[in-house]
Amino acid sequence: MIKNTILLAVITIMMLGSCSSAKESKEAPTNNTIVEKRMDFNADSAYAFVKAQCDFGARVPNTDAHRRCGDYLITKLQDYGANVIVQSPVLTAYDGTKLNARNIIGEFAPEQNRRILLLAHWDSRPWADCDPDPKNHHKAVLGANDGASGVGVLLEIARLMHEKHPNVGIDIMFVDAEDWGDSEGASTNPDNSWALGTQYWTANPHRLGYRPMFAILLDMVGARGSVFSREYFSMQYAPAVVNELWKEAARSGYGSFFVNSNGGAITDDHVFVNRAGIPAIDIIAMDPTSDTGFFPQWHTIDDTMEHIDPATLKAVGQTITNFIYSY
Repeated sequence: MIKNTILLAVITIMMLGSCSSAKESKEAPTNNTIVEKRMDFNADSAYAFVKAQCDFGARVPNTDAHRRCGDYLITKLQDYGANVIVQSPVLTAYDGTKLNARNIIGEFAPEQNRRILLLAHWDSRPWADCDPDPKNHHKAVLGANDGASGVGVLLEIARLMHEKHPNVGIDIMFVDAEDWGDSEGASTNPDNSWALGTQYWTANPHRLGYRPMFAILLDMVGARGSVFSREYFSMQYAPAVVNELWKEAARSGYGSFFVNSNGGAITDDHVFVNRAGIPAIDIIAMDPTSDTGFFPQWHTIDDTMEHIDPATLKAVGQTITNFIYSY
């Protein structure tokens, strides 16, 4: 997925200190400043949603696993009371492959004018190009963290909204064809490589003139030991949203996950949302000590459920839940 990381020397030094403690397994927060939770985000439920996606297999476009998982996501959003809109474009990947894609949008309280967009990509990568064993480079990635974790968190938030809705309209969007990108630089135009589903949506929004207050992208939010620094483009386009969300994380007792440091610049779905005029931020785990800049299993066949930690899902999910219910 993501695909270009700009880590300036100063930024790297700042992050190294904050990441060193993040390698420890996170337990329940003990911060005395924890506020009363508006809704209780169930990490076990989110974990089950992540596993349900992985049980279909790798969700690579044009495969049966991809089709069946897409149907599952549509059904779950409908079960939780969303008005579901499905976009079904045929997209052209950088290598010329035609991708039968689906962007799945669930509208909650569509009558509300004040809206927040929450999104995550639901496809998984067709090849494990970062696997340490070259024999695996042409195998598909299961994508437990890289894709399914963000979707799992959003499905749990959808379940909570079915119980009690916040005082603002929420749109949950599962974007497709994010991870069919060129890691070798063969494509002369990076816009033809990554986040193809989101690019289609920005050119063809599900509602004419759609303008939420802001958007929050979740990407790789479930791995054990994850920490979330302030991504560069998020701070360029939507610093107020980043600052308020990180404050909410601290108030909720998850400041050890949402660290007070600046991160690298990531080419991800939020970049194209920002270009469309919607302030968007990216909650994404980065690790400047690794060769790739991300978690050790990134783009390998080991991106599996054994590395998903309910404590990480809880930190992200409860923070976002508290944040949207504060409106």
